[in-house]
Parts: sequence; structure tokens; C-alpha cells
Amino acid sequence: MTSIVFNGSYITKKNTGIGVVSKDLLNSLSPDRITTLIPQDIGIRGDIYIPNNLSPGLGLKSHLRRLYWLQNAVPKLMNNLNAEYFLSPLLEAPLFTNIKSIVLAHDLIPIRYPSISFLTLYHLIYIPLILKQSKIILCNSISTANDLNRFYKVPRHKLFPIKLGFNNKKYYPIKKNRKKFFLVIGRHNPHKNLGRVIKAFAYAKINDYKLIFVGPYDRRYTPSLIKLIDEFNIRHLCVWKGWIDDAEKLLLLNECHALIIASLWEGFGLPALEAMACGTPVIASERGALPEVMGNYGYFINPFNIQSIAFAMNAVINDKKCFEKALQDGPLRAQSFNWFDTARTIEKIIQEID
Repeated sequence: MTSIVFNGSYITKKNTGIGVVSKDLLNSLSPDRITTLIPQDIGIRGDIYIPNNLSPGLGLKSHLRRLYWLQNAVPKLMNNLNAEYFLSPLLEAPLFTNIKSIVLAHDLIPIRYPSISFLTLYHLIYIPLILKQSKIILCNSISTANDLNRFYKVPRHKLFPIKLGFNNKKYYPIKKNRKKFFLVIGRHNPHKNLGRVIKAFAYAKINDYKLIFVGPYDRRYTPSLIKLIDEFNIRHLCVWKGWIDDAEKLLLLNECHALIIASLWEGFGLPALEAMACGTPVIASERGALPEVMGNYGYFINPFNIQSIAFAMNAVINDKKCFEKALQDGPLRAQSFNWFDTARTIEKIIQEID
């Protein structure tokens, strides 16, 4: 049976984004085929522990340490284990080796919206090497697969769009009264489009509602968003939260009037899927993979148009049947995204190329 080494270096005690995907995918893969490389403080018996200072939450130095570790330590570990494949839930793998790498691509935001940063250089220099060497490139959406073909000229035969999943034991409808606030989940990076969301909220003149932002403070971007809120004199209507646990996230998703995900581009859009699972209305960007994830569900907006976002906010408020419809359609739509099916699909792809 094919043996696989799984890159669990992005799994932490406080997972977001890729960490969530890594952990949930790992838990759904057949355990008899997997050896996991994982930080020691969260590993379990049977894993191979890696240094905790490789954690992505520790900044640029930890990223560089992890890339060095991938290049130097992982090939030796795989040779000792006699493993056939290295499975990475992100575009990172050993280079210049004969290792058969299978990587998961999430989005190409740094290429679509470049900036002077390490992340942009990483996508311009390191990522092309990974894409060229990898045997299989899994894609979290057709949109991401199209971007890889368009921007990096990756041949279509190497690209495998798959459906990701969500944890249905963590996100589901609960009997809570809806409250007068809109919820935004995610980082404060420019492509998340929070500036236009704030302007749309002010333009909509719904002063009996609030905006709750869930996401880590970022000294590069958050101060300008707070300044914008002050310019519109709506600080009293905005709440900023950092990292929250699963229980609080479940509560907020079930209490909010709607989730807003107005990104300029998303490779997938996990918060939208989690909101659907809770039967929560979603105001979503019409760009990127969100239409793939949501289908006919929700209220789609032009993320570049402030009036479009504001109109959707008022549309949700004025739609007396929005919660009834969301509760009926959302969980049903979300059921088609589950990690068990994702894991079986990946295992089938690997089996077919052996």
C-alpha cells in the first residue's frame, strides 16, 4: 500500500486558514497510510515531531526555517520511512529531489494583487519551482486551477480541482435569536476589501446595526481601517475581535444577520461554507471561487462597488424570509462539502497514478 508523509507543519493550537484545512484533511485520511510531520506540542503518538519554531505564526524567520527544514530534513525522513509520496496541504515541498510531491493550491492572491513583500517574492521564485516539480497539484476550486494555468502555465493534466470540506461537528444551526449585526471573518489584508465594506455600511445608513470583525490585528492594515471608521463616525458601531475559539465562532455565525465576505478574490471561501452550514445568510463577492462554493445561495455583490455592497445589506434586512430560506438551503448545500469525500478523492487520485 502506498505510504504517504503528510506536511503538518502549519497545524497549531490556534488554527486559521491553511491550519484548519491541514488538520481537518489529516483527520479524514486513512491513518494506516499516513505518517505526519507535526509540531511536538500538538502531536500524538505515531507522529514524527518537528521543531515548534517552524510554526507559521512566528513570522518570517519561522517561514525560512520551515523551507530549510523541508529541503534538508524531509528527504532524509522520507528515505528512512521508505515513503512514496509527500503530501502537503499548501504549495511547499522539498526541491531538487526525486521525491513525489502532491501539493494543494489555495489561491494566487500575491500574484493577482502583488506588493513589495516576502510573500510576493515567494510566489515569484519558490512557487514556480514547486509547481514544476510536483507530480500532482490539487486545487481547492476550478477558479484556482484556472489561475495556475493562466499565471504559471501549469499543464492542465497536472491540475486536479477537488472539493474541500468543513467540520460539521463544529458548524451547524442552533436555536439562537438573530441579532442586529453583520459579521466579517478573515484577515485585514487589502484583497479582503474591508475598506469598501466599511464605506458601504456607512452608506447604507443602518445605524441600529453593528459590524463585527473577526480576525487578527495587523499593524500594516488595521490602523487605516480604524481611521476610516473614525472618518465616518461609526466607531461605536464597529467591534474588533482577534482570534476566537470554535464555540464563539459558532455562536456568532448563528446570531449574526448575515456574514459578509466581499473579497476581491477568494480561492475557496471557507467562512461562507461554515455560514451556510449554520443556515446563515451570506453576502458574497461574485469574483473568484465563491460562486462555485455557494451556487444559488446568498446575495452576490460586485466587490468594487460600494453601492452594491450597501444594497445587499439592506436587502437582507428587508427580506422577511431570508432566515427561513437560509436555514432550508444552507445546510443542504454545505453537505456536499465534506472532508471524508475529499480524502477519498485524494487517495483515489494517488492510487490511479501509481
